[in-house]
Amino acid sequence: MVNKVYDDAAAALDGLLFDGMTICAGGFGLCGIPERLIDAIRDAGTTGLTIASNNAGIDGEGLGKLLRTRQVRKMISSYVGENKEFERQFLAGELEVEFCPQGTLAERCRAGGAGIPGFYTKTGVGTQVAGGKEVKVFDGPNGPEEYILERGIRADLSIIKGWKADESGNLIFRKTARNFNQPMATAGRICVAEVEEVVPVGSLDPDHIHLPGIYVKRMIVGAPYDKKIEFRTTRAREAA
Repeated sequence: MVNKVYDDAAAALDGLLFDGMTICAGGFGLCGIPERLIDAIRDAGTTGLTIASNNAGIDGEGLGKLLRTRQVRKMISSYVGENKEFERQFLAGELEVEFCPQGTLAERCRAGGAGIPGFYTKTGVGTQVAGGKEVKVFDGPNGPEEYILERGIRADLSIIKGWKADESGNLIFRKTARNFNQPMATAGRICVAEVEEVVPVGSLDPDHIHLPGIYVKRMIVGAPYDKKIEFRTTRAREAA
């Protein structure tokens, strides 16, 4: 069996990073993001990156770290409202942004990983999202309707965060941390995963596997993690 487990994030990314590359990054907000791998990319100083990710983290956390160091040239994202540095760079013309509806982004990555170069969807028809895209008419439930062509996303590298994996890379995501990690994993030429625990082959129920090990080329154990919260909402304790 090929050893897929590396000592740390820098070792797992060794030989994979180059300036101008495209990266698919899993996670949603600060949930299920590959923190250790992001830090290693920052430390490597790789520049001119195009990153496909639901968002760019927040200021100083997640992919926000790569924005702060000006290593990102372009973001393909859905939700970017919580990152002031993202906003500043975009409005100043320092960062190229391709906005993409959330479900469409997930499907573009899934399609890319499945070898599907493009697909038609009604999402975005008649909006700025449709600008410059091919429009085709198909029969819908209410008669002929317009659909726009969205292209599948393929990346040089996928970085994802899992909960538990066996030594061959079969991987389980935990609850909402599954968001975007699964389609991002398949969209990359090479997928590197960080997980909280690696167990022996045969320890995981095959019916519980979310991502087969054939997609995972390298892994690290990133634990322990600090649980970061984007918005802390509290209320006064009620009197006894």
